Amino acid sequence: MNTLDPAVTALLKDADALIPAIVQDATSNEVLMLAYMNAESLSLTLSTGKATYFSRSRNELWVKGATSGHFQEVHSVALDCDGDALLLQVTQTGVACHTGKRTCFHTPIELQ
Repeated sequence: MNTLDPAVTALLKDADALIPAIVQDATSNEVLMLAYMNAESLSLTLSTGKATYFSRSRNELWVKGATSGHFQEVHSVALDCDGDALLLQVTQTGVACHTGKRTCFHTPIELQ
């Protein structure tokens, strides 16, 4: 088990909670996906530079691209002002979405 640095833990609103992580292309600023991290996946991401998330459906850690080859090289991680959301800037290899689309945000909804 990888342990999160106490200095980082102190910045989090709740180190035991799942933290939403917005993933953005480091060059174009395009939003690629939303995932969740726990303290362990955040620690692994910070130490390896490979985006590692917590799967709510499988209840386990997953390195983005481990099965698909569509890895995310992490350039930066920022915490929001409340300490309860993250922004990752990445270089995306291949597509970000499991549907085969570049981004998970490909279904527009019209304003009424």
